[in-house]
This record gives sequence, C-alpha cells and structure tokens, in this order.
Amino acid sequence: MGSPNAGIASIADHDWAILSEELDAYGCAVLPGLLTPEVCGDLSSLYARDQGFRSRVIMGRHGFGMGEYKYWAYPLPAPVQALRTGLYLRLAPLANRWKQRLGKDVRYPDSLAEFLALCHQAGQVRPTPLLLRYGPGDYNCLHQDLYGERVFPLQVAILLSEPGRDFTGGEFVLTEQRPRMQSRAEVVPLRQGDGVVFAVHHRPVSGTRGTYRVNLRHGVSRLRSGHRHTLGIIFHDVV
Repeated sequence: MGSPNAGIASIADHDWAILSEELDAYGCAVLPGLLTPEVCGDLSSLYARDQGFRSRVIMGRHGFGMGEYKYWAYPLPAPVQALRTGLYLRLAPLANRWKQRLGKDVRYPDSLAEFLALCHQAGQVRPTPLLLRYGPGDYNCLHQDLYGERVFPLQVAILLSEPGRDFTGGEFVLTEQRPRMQSRAEVVPLRQGDGVVFAVHHRPVSGTRGTYRVNLRHGVSRLRSGHRHTLGIIFHDVV
C-alpha cells in the first residue's frame, strides 16, 4: 500500500494539548481527517481477503452484538503499523498522567516497541488491531477491550466508511458509569477518516474529595442501512 505514512494526516499536527483536555473531561476526543478516503477504501477492501488476518469473529455467536471483525496478523499493514506507533507516542504521556492521578505505580514506556516487549514478556504476543464490518441491523454491545495483564488505557477507532453515503445509523457510543450517580452516555459523530481516542477501561475524574475512577464502555448503535467498516487500534497485545 505504498509508503507507511501515505494517506495518513500528520499525527503531530493535531493539537494534543486540547485533545488531552477533552480526554480528561469526557474520556474521548476526535482526531478529524486522520486517514484519506483513498486509504479508507483500501483498508476496507482488505476485509474480503483471508490473507493478513489471524482470526475472524462472528459477533452473534458470542453475544457481542451483530456483525463481525477480523484481527490483523503480524506484520501489520504499513498504514496500521504507522498509526499504532505514532498514536502510542502521543498517548503514552497522558496514560502515565492518568495512572499517576489514580495513585498507580505504573509507567508506560515512551515507545510502542518497548511497551509491546513488556506485553510479550507477559505472554501477550498476538496483535489486537482489527477491522470491523457491520451490515443492516448490526450493532456492537457496550464492552471493554481488556486482553490480559498488560493493558494500555487508551485506544483509537477510525471510521473507514462515509455516514449518509455508505450507511445510516451505526453511531459510536460511549457510556461512563459514575459512582453513586446515573451513567452518562456520549454519542460521537464521525466522518470518513476521522478517529476517536477513548478510554479502554476507566479514567480519573476530579471530585470534591479528590480524584476518583469512573468506568467506561464503548459500542456501536444499530445500523439502519448500508455497510460500515472501522479500523480499531488497540495498543496492548493478547495472550
């Protein structure tokens, strides 16, 4: 697919100070125009192949929702590897700050390669980036992508299809469970090529009695028509 960075907007050009503020406040933030339509189409077309993937999951068989997805195998496609490496570099400082606020003695390395080495030492050796496909009536139940002892607290989903043209419905949904309060829901509008960064499991929130932890889950609402493809970038590997 050419140069690893072809069709990927410069990750460094995004305002990461503002994105960090949004992640602190809401547990998610949008990266607009992360991929060009051409790269979105190229990645979506790969779903029809078996080559390059390590497994296929039919969501309805496991109670995950309706639809399906495939996990990439190593080596990852060049654009996927470039995204995973570049985004980790920007998100690691925020991940470390979150752990510090929660009083956890955990530090994530500066580079993805160093973090994956720790995953592999823990027996988590299989890649987790995935390509998802939804059709009419499909949806993804609220869930968390926790795969083992080593978990990076942030992940990214990139919409590869264009709402209104390729599909209707199918909104990205995030819920936040707050202690002794009702859950908060957030619907994140995305266009083709946009990415959303969000908390995998929980995030710190400042309260009147100090910092506390809130639990998050994410999913996709029911597709009304068409087909929707999404690229998921998870940074920790799986056993």
